[in-house]
Amino acid sequence: MTDLNSRYGMNPPHSEVVDACQHIQPCDVLDMGCSNGRNALYLSQLGFNVTAVDSNANAIRALQSIVAQEDIGNLEPRVYDINRAELDAEYGFIACTVTLMFLDPDRVEAVLADMQAHTLPSGYNLIVCAMDTAAHPCPISFPFTLHEGQLRTIFEGWDILKYNEDLGIMHNGAQLQFATMLARKPA
Repeated sequence: MTDLNSRYGMNPPHSEVVDACQHIQPCDVLDMGCSNGRNALYLSQLGFNVTAVDSNANAIRALQSIVAQEDIGNLEPRVYDINRAELDAEYGFIACTVTLMFLDPDRVEAVLADMQAHTLPSGYNLIVCAMDTAAHPCPISFPFTLHEGQLRTIFEGWDILKYNEDLGIMHNGAQLQFATMLARKPA
């Protein structure tokens, strides 16, 4: 597999996306908040049919350019405001890594409900989001952060395959607590 991420000067795919792909067979996948496409490119190379969305039109144009240059047939980058919570297709896998904390806090509940509604039965949701807790106050003033146990509660009734609220380090070196969850929708 060609390492398109390094060829185009991107970080490697998120470690949780790589880990999730050990359990999830290629299917229709949505990369929510794809930014420059590091996860989308990786998923497409594994054989997933990828829809990659972000509100940043420049990032989407750059990813579209890579798709054209590399003649990638299974990756569709699209400008989409995630705050709208109006997905128009169903997916076997939705990855939303380090994205929720940049959304309008008043829309996060609707975004998560929309993700759940547009996940196929037995499909997966992967979420990684910053937290703000008493033990580890968030050092970055994100518009939205999760509280202890909040993500698990939102996905009650789903099969939680992985869940933790561990300390992690952002790419800029900031240390903060993240909620990480891989959940499968009931059949």
